[in-house]
Amino acid sequence: MGGSLERIAAEVRACRSCELHYGRSNAVPGEGAADARVMFIGEGPGFHEDQQGRPFVGAAGRFLDELLAMIDLQREDVFIANVIKCRPPGNRDPRQKEIEACREYLERQIAIIQPSIIVTLGRYSMARYFPNAKISQIHGQARKIEGILCYPMYHPAAALHQPSLRRVVEDDMAKIPDLIARIDDFADAAPPEQATQLSLL
Repeated sequence: MGGSLERIAAEVRACRSCELHYGRSNAVPGEGAADARVMFIGEGPGFHEDQQGRPFVGAAGRFLDELLAMIDLQREDVFIANVIKCRPPGNRDPRQKEIEACREYLERQIAIIQPSIIVTLGRYSMARYFPNAKISQIHGQARKIEGILCYPMYHPAAALHQPSLRRVVEDDMAKIPDLIARIDDFADAAPPEQATQLSLL
């Protein structure tokens, strides 16, 4: 069940594995470089993403573009995806069954891209690698899991809603080039058990 990123995108756009497909305008498979060293995983599409079929194109996306520019990267250099590929009604939080329905797509994307570092944006993508952790306690702390450095950050939208987090997000982003340079210094941690309960802080 591998295939190309284009094939996965086509499958995502035709997907009816959960109820979210009923309300979508466009599924949002993800986009970026097939050989990206850095992969960002957010939570789910919002209004603008649903309209355009592209990830991070609203206000949080503009902030993400600014963050990338801080470390001399552009969207074309990285890959950006979400744990769910369709917008939840009213931008509510993703539900576990929806995350599970999209899990295979995300796993196949990761397998093709083989990034050096996965940056999780927000608590729902964080829970994939750091089950039951609190983002307020572990943001900015990298751990290597199955050969990939996993690095939790606050979602850019959180910094827009809470201006006090903006500097935190900027500081965490600024560490990424050094983490990539030191990636061989990290020992593999034990693979996480899949989270059943997600931390809300």
